[in-house]
Amino acid sequence: MTLPIRIKGFTTEVLSWKPWLDMVNVGTASAGQLAALDEMSPQARTSPYFLVLAHQPEILLQRSIAFNAIMFAPGGMPRAERELGATVESRVNGCVYCASVHAQRFEQLAKRNDVISQVFEEPASAGTTPREKAIVAFSARLGTAPDQVSAEDIRALKEVGLNELEILDLIHSVALFAWANRLMLNLGEPVFPADAAA
Repeated sequence: MTLPIRIKGFTTEVLSWKPWLDMVNVGTASAGQLAALDEMSPQARTSPYFLVLAHQPEILLQRSIAFNAIMFAPGGMPRAERELGATVESRVNGCVYCASVHAQRFEQLAKRNDVISQVFEEPASAGTTPREKAIVAFSARLGTAPDQVSAEDIRALKEVGLNELEILDLIHSVALFAWANRLMLNLGEPVFPADAAA
């Protein structure tokens, strides 16, 4: 078992999350709220984040459908690379919680975490292969300067072997987390294991 990575305030530790708004009470939730939670995942009924989002069940339901389609759809870009794009976007946006969750998922799927250390240290130069470097660089550029992404950026991805469906999957993953990070950053805060015990 590898030790958690801790670099520049980012970590692969399992974090908790503390909302700044009241959560939906599962015991008194409406059928629509429960259905929206269940669409996300079996754990959503115990997640403070999803229990806050459940105040607007139709939005949560649509978010869950989009999230699951983007991150888990078969074919296209390998799941580990989608998780890497999500991690880079979360790192660029400063979303410690999302970066932790998706770095862990990358590590589980790829069976390594070397690139995660690099992303946490400096996303602009991270990557262990030309393909990975291109994925990370594109994800960071899409996160920091989306108005400057051009056909040249797409050509750079194709040059390292990404096909058009993989590129679309990567763009969806990064764009999804541009939105998800902003929700999470503005609705609560991450709680580190040491803080949770205090």
